[in-house]
Amino acid sequence: MSKTVNYTPQPHQLTLSVGLRDDATLENFYSHHNALAVQAVEGIAEGVGEPFIFLWGEPGSGCSHLLQAACHCAGRYQRSSFYLPLDQFKGQGPALLEGLESLDLVCIDQLQQVLGQPEWDEALFHLFNRIRDAGKDLLVAADAAPRQLSVGLPDLASRLSWGVVLRIQALDDDGKLAALRARAHARGIELGEDVAQFIFNRSPRQTRELFQLLDRLDQASLSAKRKVTIPFVKQLLGW
Repeated sequence: MSKTVNYTPQPHQLTLSVGLRDDATLENFYSHHNALAVQAVEGIAEGVGEPFIFLWGEPGSGCSHLLQAACHCAGRYQRSSFYLPLDQFKGQGPALLEGLESLDLVCIDQLQQVLGQPEWDEALFHLFNRIRDAGKDLLVAADAAPRQLSVGLPDLASRLSWGVVLRIQALDDDGKLAALRARAHARGIELGEDVAQFIFNRSPRQTRELFQLLDRLDQASLSAKRKVTIPFVKQLLGW
């Protein structure tokens, strides 16, 4: 399930429809070594923390989850927000950044997708300035630290290091297994260690795929009124 956010920054622009995953919440993020980052994201979502945060981490580390979680959290405090994944919308051009400073919180994901392109670098530079001047908050994410990104505009490169820069540490196998059991517990599923290990050894190691598999098991167990056991998992998934 996802929450769709529609936003038209300027009349000449197409309406952007961006789906926020319902499960992308701060409560659902297994912090592990990222407790400081989660605390910082919660602060900016509430409007009481740093006004600019730059998150970076390898694919699958959880940056996108945290940006969407920030939007969910901001809504609980009656703050307007918008999540913009540039890998999906870069084709619409940098004009889609116009007017975003009217929102309380702007979350821009996959920043590396457009950096180094002169028109995007300039548009991002001006957006950052407008958000700062308006006293609003900005949360961005990329797959590398600011100094490792290809930025053609020196002024934008300096802006990327303005605020707090935090690395999101990807979970190791033990962390992913613990996250799987924690997510199951939050859903009311008693997932024994042996069952969790059985699932983990036979499924994709990306946390998103693991959680999608857990959703499937949860729905099937509710429908069949059975506990999630190794025999049930084998029967359902054909393992």
